[in-house]
Amino acid sequence: MVGLQGSGKSTWVAEHLAGSHVVVSKDHWPNARHRESRQRRVVAEQLAAGASVVVDNTNPSPAERAPLLELAAEAGVPARAVVIDTAMETCRQRNDVRTGRARVPEVGLFSTAARLVLPSTAEGFAQVQVVCAQAAGPDDDRGRGTDAAAAIPEGNRAQTRLRPGSLHQP
Repeated sequence: MVGLQGSGKSTWVAEHLAGSHVVVSKDHWPNARHRESRQRRVVAEQLAAGASVVVDNTNPSPAERAPLLELAAEAGVPARAVVIDTAMETCRQRNDVRTGRARVPEVGLFSTAARLVLPSTAEGFAQVQVVCAQAAGPDDDRGRGTDAAAAIPEGNRAQTRLRPGSLHQP
């Protein structure tokens, strides 16, 4: 999963993958001291056991995704990136209604946005899927996703995070 805090990653995972994949998230261990290494260990164990795994974190940059891609390669399984494309303002509004540890300081949301780089097959993913969370109208493809950045209808690009030129390119 790739997306800002409050973009809808966990909701999408719950609706589409939780029944068939082991869900791994650093949010599951809020008090752990070494959440990154624990995540890698759990993912490696699950892949070695033959499970399908989804990593439900922001994963905004190639450097943050690289260890996960390495684990998939070591296990001999293809990796798919699912990008949840949600407008920053929507993420901020969703974050504002969160409470406790679930609420991210606004600086954290902006920091993640600054590091956000659209994943690619060149990075090592077998597939990159973009889910347009801000789609509107009767032909709305929300929640199902489609391949590549074409998932964002031209008329909706102004409402979304993944506008042409809005992301850092590797």
